[in-house]
Amino acid sequence: MTDVAVRMSGVGINGTELIGDKEFDEFLQLGAHANGFPSESKDDIESHGTNGAIRNGGAAGGASSAAGANDRIKWKAKRPSKFVLSRTNSDSMVTAPLRALKNSRKSRNRFGRGLPKKGGAGGKGTWGALGSEVLEEDVDTGTEDPNDPNYDDLNPDSKDIKMKVTEVDASAKLKAKIIPSDEEICKWLHTCILEYYDHGDTEEAYLAIEELKWKDEQRLLLVITAIEVAMDHKPSHREMTSVLLADLYHYSLREEHYQAGYDKLIKNLDDLVIDTPAAPTILGNFVARSVADDCIPPKFLSGYIGQLDSNNSALCLRRAQSLLSMRHGLVRLDAVWGLGGATRPVKHLIKKMNLLLHEYLSSADEQEAQRCLIELEVPHFHHELVYEAVVLAMEKLDDRTLTLIARLLAALHASVVVTPNQMKEGFFRVFEDLPQITLDVPAAPIILEKIVKRCLIEKIIPDDVARKMPARSRKRFVSEGDGGRIKDDYC
Repeated sequence: MTDVAVRMSGVGINGTELIGDKEFDEFLQLGAHANGFPSESKDDIESHGTNGAIRNGGAAGGASSAAGANDRIKWKAKRPSKFVLSRTNSDSMVTAPLRALKNSRKSRNRFGRGLPKKGGAGGKGTWGALGSEVLEEDVDTGTEDPNDPNYDDLNPDSKDIKMKVTEVDASAKLKAKIIPSDEEICKWLHTCILEYYDHGDTEEAYLAIEELKWKDEQRLLLVITAIEVAMDHKPSHREMTSVLLADLYHYSLREEHYQAGYDKLIKNLDDLVIDTPAAPTILGNFVARSVADDCIPPKFLSGYIGQLDSNNSALCLRRAQSLLSMRHGLVRLDAVWGLGGATRPVKHLIKKMNLLLHEYLSSADEQEAQRCLIELEVPHFHHELVYEAVVLAMEKLDDRTLTLIARLLAALHASVVVTPNQMKEGFFRVFEDLPQITLDVPAAPIILEKIVKRCLIEKIIPDDVARKMPARSRKRFVSEGDGGRIKDDYC
């Protein structure tokens, strides 16, 4: 640029023609845009012009150029362009390429110096100015927040806070090991047993129970609490309790713990009967089951002969003694609580439901039928009861059976013992098996239609179930003498 800046208006020393004032201004502005910096200062141009004039052999030409620059050159800081352009000056053959500054972090202020915005701490994706992490005003200690645990209410302006680790000696740890009371132990055991009913894992229950810091003489509370909780639950839960007590033998419990726990339960039977009327029978089953599981010896029962004044306690001992004295009693005691719903064979459940329906037709006791169905503990298999009830009504072919079955289904639906989904599933199974049922009971479609209409009136089943009932055929095959043709009229 210094080589070209010496061109002034007029003719040079070597006789060449110089460019005009207007062309010189345009060239300076183009150079400022091309290089991305403001135009050169006035002193620089003057010095460059003088030096160029001397190098070209004419001092007078340099002086005249400096005098002319004071009158016509206006200096401004130029803003960098965002576009990549390339312009070529045909006279000077100077090419000025522009760089793309789209993502530049330099300030776009026309009066700026081209430095990063906010000292490098501003803009998207920045981490702050260099060294800001060590500045005291940028460190958030949280000591000025009253909700912070490090807040010093006596001296809130103080930030000189140090965290100190305190070692606890062994004697302090022993003093902190406080043995809980019997009431606290019973609450903990009650929670552990309820959780065991959910997951059914005796090992996990053992680990939860062993978290207690209790004395050896307090372990009888485990037997007492487990049986008292089981008295308020279903037979399947009582079976789980018997399994838990048997699995904890020699780990959490010993023989003397079982005997002490059962002894206290037998003596408190009068209080347990108030909440659980069947407590003597239930406790007798638990005692007999523990003898069968080798948790307590058989002589445990003989020690109470002639020592009990309570009728309930005597009834409990007689129940346990009768279970142990029957033939193959120790083997049969494995099923003293009955088989659980999920473990029973399907044929056994079907047999139980058929027996339930026949007893209901004899007694017409809907409450007893509901109680027997609940004791089976198979809510996922209640559709079998609906299926067997409808098929039984079609096989009996009398109005009394039809009326009783409709009443039973209405009672089960009203008490939600049988859910609507199970009710619909039972009727759908009847619809699917209707062709096979008709082979044994030709009038089955007529009886089924009556049952469905009565269930619709009682709102036992919705309309969409009734619409899926198979339509009764209006044509029938006649005897072989007719050649196997189909009669057009319905007889």
